Amino acid sequence: MPQVLTRTTVGIVGAGPAGLMLSHLLARAGIDSLVVDHRTRAGIEATNRAGILEADSVRLLTGTGVSDRVCRDGQPHAGIELRFGGESHRVDFQRLVGESVCLYPQTDVFADLADARERDGGRVHFGVSGTRVVDLASTRPGILFTDADGVVWEVRCDILVGADGAHGVCRSAVPETARRHFFRTYPFAWFGVLVEAPRSAAELVYTYSERGFALISQRTESVQRMYFQCDPDEDAAAWSDDRIWAELQARVRGADGFSLREGPVTDRSVLRFRSFVCEPMRYGAMLLAGDAAHAVPPTGAKGLNLALADARVLAEVVETALAKRDFAVLDEYGPRALRRVWRAQHFSYWMTTMLHRLPGSTDFDVRRQLGELAAVVGSSAGSAYLAEGYTGWPEPRRR
Repeated sequence: MPQVLTRTTVGIVGAGPAGLMLSHLLARAGIDSLVVDHRTRAGIEATNRAGILEADSVRLLTGTGVSDRVCRDGQPHAGIELRFGGESHRVDFQRLVGESVCLYPQTDVFADLADARERDGGRVHFGVSGTRVVDLASTRPGILFTDADGVVWEVRCDILVGADGAHGVCRSAVPETARRHFFRTYPFAWFGVLVEAPRSAAELVYTYSERGFALISQRTESVQRMYFQCDPDEDAAAWSDDRIWAELQARVRGADGFSLREGPVTDRSVLRFRSFVCEPMRYGAMLLAGDAAHAVPPTGAKGLNLALADARVLAEVVETALAKRDFAVLDEYGPRALRRVWRAQHFSYWMTTMLHRLPGSTDFDVRRQLGELAAVVGSSAGSAYLAEGYTGWPEPRRR
């Protein structure tokens, strides 16, 4: 069987936003990398993934020369609607913190990054199999895989990055005694649908109702993305279009007459989620990034932004470590990244527990949640806290 033995400075497992953005930033600094992913590019692009980009994430894509497509095709949102008690209350991000977010699907972020790596001659191998990471505690860690043409590769590198998601090979390659997991599971999931219909609202509508949470999002002028809280074991196939629309309409209904514009449901699925952090984010010569290191509930729109923030911090730390020829500098990465990760964990947990109906909740619990929502929209300080967390926190300057 043909075999290729090669080396690179940074080997990256995972060609999602974290891995591709890291490879792109390293290339801009003159640092060689090689990226592998078991998924095909077409398979990744065919996966529907919503995306809300923080202001800094948009600047990262445009300012580093990935693409300006987000400025042309993305939809700037200067606020969101919190809907409860049958009424909508707008949280104005621009007025409160002077920032906006951009509705831009993660699939498009991936395509922009993949195009940029191809444009710049980056080495990215999609559709590989049998991926293993070896010799993590050595000075020459390796990635072993078989490429899409059946060629066996052995890649040796100075630094190895695991950006291969929650179920990848990298995190599980770290001995259990060398990692600690922090997690919380939730007793509900999201029933997500893509629908062919005009927009029902100009911005995202986060709804708390007696029947449970609902999120009204947008995709294009004629295709929309919507979600409602459901049981994690719900069977998506058992729901007809009429039943889905009846449930969504019931959750947003109010005295103000707000209703959704309906159309055919083209995709339906149940999305489970959890809160998760793996510490530390370094083991020997390997560092973890993106979903390989952490996961958040989607309520706070933080997952994609954390992946991009990890890549930005990691690229800076790697560049410094190589310039100084001191790999002890890599120890800076985890603590710096985790400061943002834990803020995002808190924000996502807060948004999730504030807006979802908890199983077994009492009348007291319901009234307390309504009081919390009223406090947020009724106070400039409360609204500003939500606006700051939603639009993102600037990266702290290095001390």
